[in-house]
Amino acid sequence: MKHTKIIDLLGGKGLLHEVKAKGWVKTFRNSQFIALNDGSTINNIQCVVDLDKFPAEQLKRIHTGAAISVRGTLVESRGAGQNVEIQVEKLKIYGEANPEEYPIQPKKHSLEFLRENAHLRIRTNMFGAIMRVRSTIAYAVHKYFQENGFFYFNAPIITGSDAEGAGEMFRVTSLDLNNLPRTEQGEIDYKEDFFGKTTNLTVSGQLEAETYAMALGSVYTFGPTFRAENSNTSRHLAEFWMIEPEVAFNTLDDNMDLAEDFIKNVIKYTLEKCEDDLKFLEKRLLEEEKSKPQAERSEMSLIEKLRFVVENNFKRVSYTEAIDILRNCKPNKNKKFNYIINEWGADLQSEHERYLVEKHFKCPVILFDYPADIKAFYMRMNEDGKTVRAMDILFPGIGEIVGGSEREERYDVLMDKIAKMGIDAKELWWYLDTRKFGTAPHSGFGLGFERLVLFMTGMTNIRDVIPFPRTPQNAEF
Repeated sequence: MKHTKIIDLLGGKGLLHEVKAKGWVKTFRNSQFIALNDGSTINNIQCVVDLDKFPAEQLKRIHTGAAISVRGTLVESRGAGQNVEIQVEKLKIYGEANPEEYPIQPKKHSLEFLRENAHLRIRTNMFGAIMRVRSTIAYAVHKYFQENGFFYFNAPIITGSDAEGAGEMFRVTSLDLNNLPRTEQGEIDYKEDFFGKTTNLTVSGQLEAETYAMALGSVYTFGPTFRAENSNTSRHLAEFWMIEPEVAFNTLDDNMDLAEDFIKNVIKYTLEKCEDDLKFLEKRLLEEEKSKPQAERSEMSLIEKLRFVVENNFKRVSYTEAIDILRNCKPNKNKKFNYIINEWGADLQSEHERYLVEKHFKCPVILFDYPADIKAFYMRMNEDGKTVRAMDILFPGIGEIVGGSEREERYDVLMDKIAKMGIDAKELWWYLDTRKFGTAPHSGFGLGFERLVLFMTGMTNIRDVIPFPRTPQNAEF
């Protein structure tokens, strides 16, 4: 007999008929009531065991974490807390879980403890909810782009170029580190390496996506990216996923419209599909915030906040206007910021971004027209010669969630910027070709997927919204 998903059983599928369910034991009360979960929903199904029908030795082997199969009649429940339950006729144990050794017992665990047991933390209600939401968001990303005429493009993970110009990249090599080949000058001879040159894990698929937008019109990437930043914060990972659309003939305004519409649609879809999980995460967040001072608590619940983003326009503010707001705000005047804003041209920090979103405007903000000196080489120069057509989207509790721009499509201007920033034009010959052969205005942005998941789940540490976080000094699992 084929087993039925618990989410379907709870919906009444098979009522008053014989059903089979498989999953992991959450709790086993009084040697009679098994709370069973198979991951399809945050909700468990109660399985009622008749003590007279099963050997005591078999029941003693059932503990939290054990994998079992039950077969019996699905009936309306007489107890509180559930609508239906299974009256168990047959029971099979696939795998036991010794309660003396199994770490995920039915009690409250710290997030740090769960990170140390990342291979098992998915068994908890919280991480089950987070990862189901994450999966739904990922589907919503593809759904949005596929329904809006975009083509899914797979950017290379191993690359010889640095899209950000930051240099914080992971080196890829097949050389024997204990016996490195050397040139006559004593430097490592990368001509002997697998690719015949220095290569790295990608920090972005943007440059490659631009070349495809110049033929397919609208493309997007959605894949892993890597940053070798020695940054142990709640907002940074060494390995994370990026969503990067690139659209031919789009201006900066088009780019901002696309980003806002995309985010709203993804959140709206996830709200519709993950109601139970989001309600659970909302309740968890409310409990967590009770320990905070009143001034630090969110003004809206998690679901209210998500609906607010969907139903309201993002505030669009120029960098210049934002600097004026920050320069004259109380935290800056009273030197409460770690980085004091004194003049135009300052690179905004997370504390500044969150002030603008959470205190001043109290809604998502799109900042645009940044100083050219603090932005990447590929961003289009404005007519003033000082600013570029860049835009960042700032979210409450997160700071920057999207970074994008209209790209510099003029060959001469781009070559001048590359020279001023000390970038090797020879390494980007293929990228520069797109400015020589049929160049056109185009725009795109990058959205850190985990930051969106962070916002949508109400979690506060990015390590808790990716299955196995990669951070400095940590590559466990």
